[in-house]
Amino acid sequence: MSAKDEADKQLLAMSEVSGAEGLDDWRVLLGALHTRYLTRRFATGLELVDRIGAAAEEADHHPDIDLRYFHVNLKLVSHDVGGLTRRDVAMARRISEVAAELGVSAAPDRVQAVEIALNTTDTGMLLPFWEAVLGGDASGDEIVDRGGDSPGMWFQGTEDVSPGAMRFHVDVTVPHDVAHDRIWAALDAGGTLVDESHAPAFWVLHDPQGNAACICTSQGRD
Repeated sequence: MSAKDEADKQLLAMSEVSGAEGLDDWRVLLGALHTRYLTRRFATGLELVDRIGAAAEEADHHPDIDLRYFHVNLKLVSHDVGGLTRRDVAMARRISEVAAELGVSAAPDRVQAVEIALNTTDTGMLLPFWEAVLGGDASGDEIVDRGGDSPGMWFQGTEDVSPGAMRFHVDVTVPHDVAHDRIWAALDAGGTLVDESHAPAFWVLHDPQGNAACICTSQGRD
């Protein structure tokens, strides 16, 4: 393997990716690059997907593509090394060029990633059960859907075993530049901000009945 190939497989820090030029169409969520292109017409979406496919084959680096009637969602990550690399940055730039050639606009503010979190005193005890129920694969302290069709689930250690202790909560990872808008919308809808000490990595909110949710970003995690 050449030195260039080795360099292209080196993992990048989130700050390196977020600050890279030519990625205005993209946002980092959960260690991957995400975007949405507003195609407006299914035929335009098909053309965009076809041209992205050709570019991906040429580069031998392939995004996850979700074609919908009015838009196309894309995700880039180097699965072989478990994170973002120069290959992903280069492919993201090429996809942006293809979209611009078709006159398709990006809406990176509309992407998000949802995870389910379960507080537990013993991850090892619960992991096999939830792996079986969800039909996913255990990876560390997470249950992963390899097909990307279902939200991920992860286990958060806790020492609180009281009957009324909060167990499940939802983590919603959004682009850093829309996090505050999402938080204010939740507060306007009757929620309460209970912890912002870990911002901008995440903010903890409660709904009107005390159920927890976290608004998360990729910032503050390097």
